[in-house]
Amino acid sequence: MIVPKFGVGTFRLEGQVVIDSVKNALDVGYRAVDTAQIYGNEAEVGQAITESHVHRDELFITTKIWIDHLKKDHLIASLKESLQKLRTDAVNLTLIHWPAPSLGISIEEMMQNLLEAKQQGLTEHIGISNFNIDFTQQAIDAVGVENIATNQIELSPYLQNQKLVNFLQQQNIDVTSYMTLAYGKVLNDPVLTEIAQNHHATTAQIALAWALNQDFAVIPSSTKRENLIANLEAQNIQLSPEEMQMISSLERQSREVDPEGLAPIWD
Repeated sequence: MIVPKFGVGTFRLEGQVVIDSVKNALDVGYRAVDTAQIYGNEAEVGQAITESHVHRDELFITTKIWIDHLKKDHLIASLKESLQKLRTDAVNLTLIHWPAPSLGISIEEMMQNLLEAKQQGLTEHIGISNFNIDFTQQAIDAVGVENIATNQIELSPYLQNQKLVNFLQQQNIDVTSYMTLAYGKVLNDPVLTEIAQNHHATTAQIALAWALNQDFAVIPSSTKRENLIANLEAQNIQLSPEEMQMISSLERQSREVDPEGLAPIWD
C-alpha cells in the first residue's frame, strides 16, 4: 500500500484552527497530512509542519489539483505554488481533485499533465479523487495503473460504493476513504452504537475501523486533540465478520458530496 493507512484531513479547516489541528495531529503520532488547493489552507499546513519539528522525511503529504489548473500550462505552475505554500520541494502524493466532465478536459490530458509533474520530481506519487469506474479506467489507459496510487472517494457506512471499491481493489489501486463519518451522521447510529459498546469504543472509532478493516486509508479531521488521539486508536480495533456484516447492512447510498459539473455519474 502506497498511501499510509491513517492520516489527518484538513477539509474546511482554516487559519489558526488548521495550524493547531495539524500540529496536534503530528504531536500525537500522525505522519500523513491531506490537503488540497481549494481548501485554501496549504500555507497554514506548511507552517504547522515546519513548526512541528517532525522531519520532512517522516511525513507523507498529499495535495489535490483544483479544476482551474487541470490544463498543462496551469497544472505544473499551480503545483509549484502549492509546494511553496507547503514549504517543501515535493509532495508525496498529488491527486486530480475532481474529474470535472463539464469542463471538457479529457481524463487522458489531465492525467498526462499530472504524470509530467511526477516526472519533474514535484510529486513522488500521483492519483485521482472522486473518479467513477469509467473515469478510473480512462486514467489507467492514459498513464498506466502503476502510476495511480489511489482513488480518494467518499465512503462511509451509509455510502459503501461496493462496485467502485471492488474495481479499485481488483486493479490494486489503494482506496482512500473520505467523509468516513458522513459529516457526523453515523455517530448516533444504533448499530454502530451497539458494536462500539462491545469494544468499549466510540461510534467514530467503529466507523473508522470498518474502513481500516477493508484496507482503506482514512483521513479524518478534528479540531480537538482528544478526538485526534481517539481516531488514531481505531487502528487497534478488529471487527468480527459478523460486525462487518452488520455495518454492511447500513448502506443507504447517502452521498454527502456531489457537486454538479464536477462529479461523474456514479456507479
